[in-house]
Amino acid sequence: MRISLRFVIPLAVTLGAIAYMVVPLVDNLTLKWFVRDLDIRTKLITTAVQDPFVELLTERTRDKVRLQRVQAFFNRILQDERLFALGFCDAAGTLVYKTPTLPAESTCRPPDAPPEETGRVLENQRGSLHVSSNPIVLEGKQLGELLIVHDMSFIERRSADTKKYIFYLFAAIAAVVALLTVVIAELSWRGLIAGVKALISGERDARAPDGKRMPELLPIARDLQALVHDLESERRARDESQITWGPDSLRTILREDLKGDQVLIVSNREPYIHVRRDNVIEISRPASGLVTALEPVMRACSGTWIAHGSGSADRDTVDGNDHVMVPPERPAYRIRRVWLTQDEEQGYYYGFANEGLWPLCHIAHTRPTFRTQDWEHYRTVNRRFADVVVDEARTGNPIVLVQDYHFALLPRLVREKIPGATIIAFWHIPWPNPEAFGILPWREAVLEGLLGSSILGFHTQFHCNNFFDTVDRFLEARVDRETSTISHGGEATEVRRYPISIEWPPAALADQPPVVECRQQVRKRLGASPETHLGLGVDRLDYTKGILERFLTVERLLELEPRWVGKFSFVQIAAPSRSSIDEYQGFEAKVRELAKRINQRFGSGSYQPIILKIEHHDARDVYTHYRAADLCYVSSLHDGMNLVAKEFVAARDDERGVLLLSQFTGAARELTEALIVNPYDIEQCAAALRLALTMPPEEQRARMRSMRNLVQEFNVYRWAGRMLNDAARMRHRHRLLARARAARLHAVNR
Repeated sequence: MRISLRFVIPLAVTLGAIAYMVVPLVDNLTLKWFVRDLDIRTKLITTAVQDPFVELLTERTRDKVRLQRVQAFFNRILQDERLFALGFCDAAGTLVYKTPTLPAESTCRPPDAPPEETGRVLENQRGSLHVSSNPIVLEGKQLGELLIVHDMSFIERRSADTKKYIFYLFAAIAAVVALLTVVIAELSWRGLIAGVKALISGERDARAPDGKRMPELLPIARDLQALVHDLESERRARDESQITWGPDSLRTILREDLKGDQVLIVSNREPYIHVRRDNVIEISRPASGLVTALEPVMRACSGTWIAHGSGSADRDTVDGNDHVMVPPERPAYRIRRVWLTQDEEQGYYYGFANEGLWPLCHIAHTRPTFRTQDWEHYRTVNRRFADVVVDEARTGNPIVLVQDYHFALLPRLVREKIPGATIIAFWHIPWPNPEAFGILPWREAVLEGLLGSSILGFHTQFHCNNFFDTVDRFLEARVDRETSTISHGGEATEVRRYPISIEWPPAALADQPPVVECRQQVRKRLGASPETHLGLGVDRLDYTKGILERFLTVERLLELEPRWVGKFSFVQIAAPSRSSIDEYQGFEAKVRELAKRINQRFGSGSYQPIILKIEHHDARDVYTHYRAADLCYVSSLHDGMNLVAKEFVAARDDERGVLLLSQFTGAARELTEALIVNPYDIEQCAAALRLALTMPPEEQRARMRSMRNLVQEFNVYRWAGRMLNDAARMRHRHRLLARARAARLHAVNR
């Protein structure tokens, strides 16, 4: 060890001395390069503005008007972020025009002074500035000189980065050489092999072949462990496809990348509802794709879910702080319930959110309704939820996941109260084009609210692009499509694509009987013969889901091919939804009437071509139907993602069944092996339905296997993990910038 130290210490001193000499040289060389680039840049700017500026100087107009026009011309040029100030000196060396930021040190040169080959570098309280004088000439006669001042702060930042990288380079060289020296000097080849094996196997003390302890390897072990950790973190951020996404991977991100930071989810709907029936409190889970996706994520994160307490027994089951632990069978996280009055729920939820924003964003030919009183309730409820977020936050920098269109104003409200929070807002429904969104009377307020987010997520890139176009149309904001960021109000919001998915494997699949038993159970329950082919639709009773178009497709199939009459039935599970809204009441009546007409036309005895079940089904019962069906038809007229398609695929571990999928769903961009259809084209859909009923088992298996692999890999944990990874990256960057600002401020104060 003494021999090693005799070599390592002089080596470290030598490398430090070299670095000490090299850094100033590189710093000086970097400065010269940038100054030369600025000289070239000023000449290009002068050449570009020469003709229009000469026209301003020589036009016949009053001095006051000319001053205003020159000032406006200068302001347009200053849109370049590195330009600091402009000025113009006439032929006599008098400063005639200038921008307010022109420093006093930037004086005009005497008329007889020789021309400058390079610009001057000034130091003032604003930092380093590059000033150059450039002749303005008309027909060989010099009218004066244009003063162009560049801000050189970016050079200081680049120089600081250069110094840092040089330091890291020499430090890495010193560490590698020192490590090799110690290893070669202290270990035999057999000892090295034994030590490395011990380290890899995770032993705390490495041993030589003779069993002797080798404590000198412990520092190397710690360095290797730290290096492996850093490389693993970098690899995880760089190539997320190598991660096996599940609850453990989310916990790893929270523990290592986010240092155990608090996670809060905000949504309108709660994952567990307590209701009172016959003096007994029962627990139900709502039929919601959002809840289906987020609930397993929350179980992994052990955070707090903030939601509207809507159950009849919700108040009876919370503690003094309106908390309740869930799931009831194995508590893993808590719900914080927020109470709303009946008027608030009617205006905020049924009114503005679901009679206004929902039809506005879903191009399904239903006119949105906007009322001022609904908007006021929406604002009030968003403020109340923001107050609850503040109350639940244990630190000044929690991670807040804001869910869906019910809380468009919430990100900005939380940002104002917790500036250090990382706010990820996810819009679960489509985002319309600017023309459609322009209908909204309070469009600017909604956009500004969403841009309070650190990260704003959509299902597809198409929806991201629509949002960029909408902000570009209606707000004074800087939209950078190359980096997918929008800057508004001094803060930058990253707009990202995060296709949502389901947990893998689904919890509802755990206790399912074999597919053969599911087929027998469901057909017996429906009163259908064992040979009957079953189609399946699972939706909320909503006009965007294409249920009417689905029934018309079944009717057209039976018209074209009567051989399927009596041999094919379509089961429609439709959970009641928003039944207090007139449009939904009318839609339910249309669905019942169309099913009745088709059944009267083609039904006979106990056979019904349309089996309509407008009632709530729990997740396990839905999965039993998935496994029993021969095909599943998702015919949404417009949908953000649609998780029913992915649930059907996940349920079919027998690799059988066919998925018919509307081209207007986000899922159609991922599940390309499904039969993709236009639900408005009834003829095309009927042909696809016939193809699904006659598809050979081998083709079903090939298609289903491919889709199952995709759903398994791109599961809900990956969806959440990508957002949390981006949040960790953003928080790390902000910490580095904060340290840099603090260091710069400290240097200035010294």
